[in-house]
Amino acid sequence: MTDYKAYNSRNFKEIPQISRLSDEQQKAIGIVSQVLPFKTNNYVVDELIDWDHFEEDPMFILNFPQKEMLSGYDFSEITNLIDRDAPKSEISRYVNNVRLKMNPHPAGQLEHNIPTLNGEKVQGIQHKYRETMLFFPSQGQTCHAYCTFCFRWPQFTGMGDIKFGMKQADVMVEYLKENPEITDVLITGGDPMIMKAGILGRYINAIIDADLPQIKTIRIGTKSLSFWPYKYLTDDDSQETLDLFKKVSDNGIHLALMAHFNHYRELETEAVENAVERIRQTGAQIRTQSPLMNHINASADVWAKMWRKQVDLGMIPYYMFMARDTGAQDYFGVNMKKSLDIFREAYQQVSGICRTVRGPSMSAGPGKVQVAGITEINNEKLYVLNFIQGRHPDWVNRPFFAKYDPNALWLNDLQPAFGEKEFFFEEEYRKLLKINKLPGRSLSSEDLQSA
Repeated sequence: MTDYKAYNSRNFKEIPQISRLSDEQQKAIGIVSQVLPFKTNNYVVDELIDWDHFEEDPMFILNFPQKEMLSGYDFSEITNLIDRDAPKSEISRYVNNVRLKMNPHPAGQLEHNIPTLNGEKVQGIQHKYRETMLFFPSQGQTCHAYCTFCFRWPQFTGMGDIKFGMKQADVMVEYLKENPEITDVLITGGDPMIMKAGILGRYINAIIDADLPQIKTIRIGTKSLSFWPYKYLTDDDSQETLDLFKKVSDNGIHLALMAHFNHYRELETEAVENAVERIRQTGAQIRTQSPLMNHINASADVWAKMWRKQVDLGMIPYYMFMARDTGAQDYFGVNMKKSLDIFREAYQQVSGICRTVRGPSMSAGPGKVQVAGITEINNEKLYVLNFIQGRHPDWVNRPFFAKYDPNALWLNDLQPAFGEKEFFFEEEYRKLLKINKLPGRSLSSEDLQSA
């Protein structure tokens, strides 16, 4: 298979295997995809999904919207609007209200991560952590196929006021020059690898040509290895893409593909094995990450098998995330206690070479917070938490404690331990947000007073 064929909510009934679904199941996909964007392709459909058991198949659930991803009320309301042939404007109004209720930009992405340059907000850049800048090329704000859990689902909805993206490579370079503390550029989306090599090259070459000694790493966040490995094998720009990767390495910049794999099934095709090998031959490194999700990979055995296979292929397990507080979190979310149990049991099954992975981690407003364990102090059961990364660098690697709550799904579900009114970082976090201080910049006494 070398020809890419995409399916979305308008043509998904053209998928040959879709006849296996009942009329009710097909209708549910159409209704949920009014809210959560749907897109798949012939590689996912033909090579990843087990159609003999599709209703419980993790690859099917990963890609095809499920009825339970919406509240029963919203599902019924949208169904009623469609059944009575309501005007498109009325359906769109209701659908957009549902989207806005689903926390479309978690962790302050829209409000607190967009920096300014020359007094203007830079809509295609996020800068939350001191050393790392996220860049959203406008041509890369879609994917070969969409994950139903995706925390960046607003990028694909057509609601322009909640979408990131920019085309100006020169603005990106100017921002890097103005912020010499940035060492890592993360090109993200969507999926940057949806772009042709020539377009991706404009952005990467702009960084190389700018000769910025501070830039040590270029990262590319991508699901392409899982959803379209032919990007690196037989697409008409596959060799040009690999040559671009090699150029980064040859210029002394570390290139890391941050590859999203959610289940070991995605690692079992010949195409993905060959693609990984070709990428590694360019000098690029592949690090892997995924959220932990009910219905897809909430099993220690799945994670252990996935990490082992990734290492066998020469990749580096990097993160186990918790399902973000956005979109269909009620459907996918795994509580902290179970997440920690799954992580520890999976960790115990693999050798030290696989234990590069960190987690379970929440990418919350203040930073990446790891659930490091559960302990008991003075007869009080507690979560042990730790900042892997923080909006302020001083918070990193500082353990802190929260009251044990077996139902907690996210950081904001927790209460501080030992009778404290708030966690150690909260006062400074509020002040950082109030004065919109760039990540890692020191707070002066005047800043603190004004906040």
